[in-house]
Amino acid sequence: MSAVLKPASEAELSEIIASADAPLEVVGGGSKRHIGHPVQAAAALDMSGFTGVIAYEPEELILDVHAGTPLAGIEDMLSQRSQQLAFEPPDFSRLLGAAHSGSIGGLVASNLSGPRRIKAGAVRDHILGIHGVTGAGDAFKAGARVVKNVTGYDMPKLLTGSWGTLAALTAVILKVLPAPETEETVVLAGLDDAQAVEAMSLAMQSPCEVSAAAHVPGEAVYLRLEGIAPSVSYRRDQLGKVLKRPIEVMAARSSAATWRAIRDAAMFAGNPSHPLWRLSVTPSDAPAIIRTLKEKLDIRYLFDWAGGLVWIEAPPSHDASAALVRGSFSTGHATLIRAPEATRAAVGVFQPQAPALAALTGRVKDAFDPRHILNPGRMYRGI
Repeated sequence: MSAVLKPASEAELSEIIASADAPLEVVGGGSKRHIGHPVQAAAALDMSGFTGVIAYEPEELILDVHAGTPLAGIEDMLSQRSQQLAFEPPDFSRLLGAAHSGSIGGLVASNLSGPRRIKAGAVRDHILGIHGVTGAGDAFKAGARVVKNVTGYDMPKLLTGSWGTLAALTAVILKVLPAPETEETVVLAGLDDAQAVEAMSLAMQSPCEVSAAAHVPGEAVYLRLEGIAPSVSYRRDQLGKVLKRPIEVMAARSSAATWRAIRDAAMFAGNPSHPLWRLSVTPSDAPAIIRTLKEKLDIRYLFDWAGGLVWIEAPPSHDASAALVRGSFSTGHATLIRAPEATRAAVGVFQPQAPALAALTGRVKDAFDPRHILNPGRMYRGI
């Protein structure tokens, strides 16, 4: 694939898509381009021309921005007003060998969230509106800066996590939230996997408002508290009583650095040839999943979301150990985040769908992209 098409307006984008006679690979910042099956396309549709803030209303907690706008710039702008994207978007640039953290459109298209997801929700819980062009070349907008309850399809949520297979996004409207004044992290050392999940579960069920809970094996369990300083101090002391274990406390700066590393799965960045899986499972199932895999594979792993998100780095193999990884759990889903192109072409990158759900996915694809022009096969083969 050598041709690169870079539209400068929504009208030009519509014309390019409507007149395309071969598949197009939709590319924003390119930071997540190597997640999913390799796209066999005649040209890349470069969306980086759709940049800039359309409207930022700090008092209303609303951000309206073009989809190609770099995520790093948006986060810098929000931090100047002590605001944030509460779902804590991860930066996989080191993990995937990308030059930067990507665009806001790529973030919405992937629906990837960080450690605060267990408290604040996912990307799709913060999206209010969306603009784009379908695979038929039709421009559309859905949602608005004013939140309303409406009947019919919730298109912003439908397109969030669609990986560019339904439409090319040109703008998104997001809800932003105040950033916490400070943070601390309670540290528990010496716990095995089962004890770690038990401790994280206790913390999340407590009234201490823990905003993130993770376990780095051989290192520690980390429990984050955020808010105004007196509240954080009080809740830290209460959390110590709930856990009934010796605790250490990590101050704000060290806490922030630790959670950036967990958010970005930084511990796995040094082995780019090793397949990396991201499992979303029932937290209580996580220790058993790891026990099962340890019997057959030499793995490294990390628990986030109180055990609901499990990162697994497997040894190199032709199939990324897909059957073993997916056979280790009965409820949940596994996504292959990193693997060589040949491996991603050979195995199912996203969790296989039940027949009824696969049929529904196909019908949605046909409705938005009847000619299967946009990122065909990136998520599931044949659509």
